[in-house]
Amino acid sequence: MIETRLIDGKAFAETLRARIATEVAAFRQATGVTPGLAVVLLGEDPASAVYVRNKGRQTIEAGMASFEHRLPAETSQDDVLALVRALNADPAVHGILVQLPLPAHIDAQAVLATIDPAKDVDGFHVVNAGRLAVGLDALVPCTPLGCVMLLKDTLGSLAGLEAVVVGRSNIVGKPLAQLLLREDATVTIAHSRTRDLPAVCRRADILIGAVGRPEMIKGDWIKPGATVIDVGINRVPKPDGGTRLVGDVAFEEAQGIAGAITPVPGGVGPMTIACLLANTLTAAKRLVG
Repeated sequence: MIETRLIDGKAFAETLRARIATEVAAFRQATGVTPGLAVVLLGEDPASAVYVRNKGRQTIEAGMASFEHRLPAETSQDDVLALVRALNADPAVHGILVQLPLPAHIDAQAVLATIDPAKDVDGFHVVNAGRLAVGLDALVPCTPLGCVMLLKDTLGSLAGLEAVVVGRSNIVGKPLAQLLLREDATVTIAHSRTRDLPAVCRRADILIGAVGRPEMIKGDWIKPGATVIDVGINRVPKPDGGTRLVGDVAFEEAQGIAGAITPVPGGVGPMTIACLLANTLTAAKRLVG
């Protein structure tokens, strides 16, 4: 039995946010500019509302300006695009985030494509995706960025390690693969159509679950001693009523096999907002020059 180390994303994120706050203060003193993050929320999705509230609080705690735009769910696409264009033009705003998912009548791609790539702190704009793919400086999606920070903190250099990313989304899987390649890891992107997925996973020194299926990755899919990053956040019913959060990895089964693993909750989740603040500071520095 291996003693599995828990990777504490919450503690790492706290340290990162403290470092960002120090850098924000120095930046403000040097330039007279306060980095500003604008968040656009449509409708009353409870999970999105909690997330936006947390973003706003942590933005202010880091010494940045927080601008929240809460719009009714029935707001027209033209009005949303007009707001995004206004934020693009606003010199007080250095980062723009449109909270997903959007109501069904709005084309999310059209909205994301309207954000100025220099202010696209979510890293979803096709320009930033392309820059990341060809190895240029880019604003990178927050969750993959947080995953790589946790991996480097746990393992040091990732060079030469075999990484398997289970999941091929534009938000996590693909950008995470690009970031791992940048760290000189050998990368496989696997997905629901991958032949003999368990065997592919067992090759991995670094195994990342980013597929959105509760506890899909079983303990016997994990190479002994591998580092496991669980991006999944899934609500499942409890036997006695209510729900609980689980990841994409069967956490209990992974104990004693994985060398290190992120828990759910408390692993990757807290890193996402911390990396959003890091991206906002990066964007502000570049926009101020």
